Amino acid sequence: MTNDLKQMYKTIMDDHFPPNMEISFVDGTRRQTLFFEKVAWTIENIRKGLRYGENPGQEAALYKLINGNLILADFETIQPGQYLVSDIELLQSGKHPGKTNLTDADNALNILRYFSDSPAVAIVKHNNPCGAAISDSLEDAYHKAYMADRVAAFGGCIAVNRAIDRPTAEAIARQYAEVVVAPDFEDGALSILAGRKNLRVIRIKNIDNLQKFVGKRVVEFKNLMDGGIVAQWSFVPEALKREDYVLARCDYKGKTYTVNRPPTEKEYADIRFGWLLESGITSNSVIYVKDGVSVGIGTGEQDRVGVAEIARDKAYRKLADRYCFEAFGVAYNELADTDKKAEIDSRVAKEKGGLIGSTMVSDAFFPFRDGIDVGLKEGVSAVVQPGGAMNDYQAIEACNEVGATMVLTGQRSFKH
Repeated sequence: MTNDLKQMYKTIMDDHFPPNMEISFVDGTRRQTLFFEKVAWTIENIRKGLRYGENPGQEAALYKLINGNLILADFETIQPGQYLVSDIELLQSGKHPGKTNLTDADNALNILRYFSDSPAVAIVKHNNPCGAAISDSLEDAYHKAYMADRVAAFGGCIAVNRAIDRPTAEAIARQYAEVVVAPDFEDGALSILAGRKNLRVIRIKNIDNLQKFVGKRVVEFKNLMDGGIVAQWSFVPEALKREDYVLARCDYKGKTYTVNRPPTEKEYADIRFGWLLESGITSNSVIYVKDGVSVGIGTGEQDRVGVAEIARDKAYRKLADRYCFEAFGVAYNELADTDKKAEIDSRVAKEKGGLIGSTMVSDAFFPFRDGIDVGLKEGVSAVVQPGGAMNDYQAIEACNEVGATMVLTGQRSFKH
């Protein structure tokens, strides 16, 4: 039985999806059609598209847009030919990519498109970032993104927005990853990555032009269990510049509430980084960022207090693991020395999981102050959220009580 279970992950599954697909939107006599072509790769003499879908046993196919342009009201789809993940260049694979490999790569680039000004890294697992960072060098950005949650990064998709140099390749090769996506590879980098036989190394030259994808929309489809389809335009964050973030203010029962202080330059940098990172995270979510690095990421919860607590607890656990790994070369959970563990716990508690001076990001408003209090009690100094709750005044009061600042985006950032 064990061998059979292992074999199912190695199986290349045939799919019966046709080579071409058309999607038409019809309004009376007006028909707008998008034309797609199925993508396949030849690996070890096997011509095949996706290995399988989300699970072995699920057929799947990748289609790329080759013609057509959809315009509805003021919105239009991205033009054909501007390929990223749908037309990848596989430099090394070992085996065909699966559906989750490509959706992870896609969401990583969805995040990185907003950080073209700096070397940036997003490590995505199950379509959510487990670590993300910007820095002055690609190697440092990778190290920070990886150490933000190196446990979750195991088997993830690493996407970068600069050509991978030898030091970054050496750092990546020391870890286990499923996919590496980059615009290019400097001399010697590919030979280093070749040491990981089944690592899918993907070059997408258009990553150099990622900033051109900012503000671009596509139509998203969600299939219902009865065969119905929900169609929507993809989400585009509007708060891209400093002036797009408004100092928190609201009126409640004839009284005006305003946050006492504006953000510092450093806080504004983390507010922007955190809010744009948030656009690639599954809702209901709250995250914490500091100095251009993710500190704690909470996703997929049903209540905002709970997800704020999850992100906080992860910050503590991930920092403890980082300190343990840096000091002793082993995971925190594998450290047997209770005295050394106590020392790490004490250090992490003193630093409050690295949350002191961090920025708290929420994809939707705080219905009550209990959610925002979770972060403020840990030393969060800035908060960014959409605003619009009846009780916004409570969140403002909570910030003023501890000297924190808060800005509003006026736009919810749900992602399901």
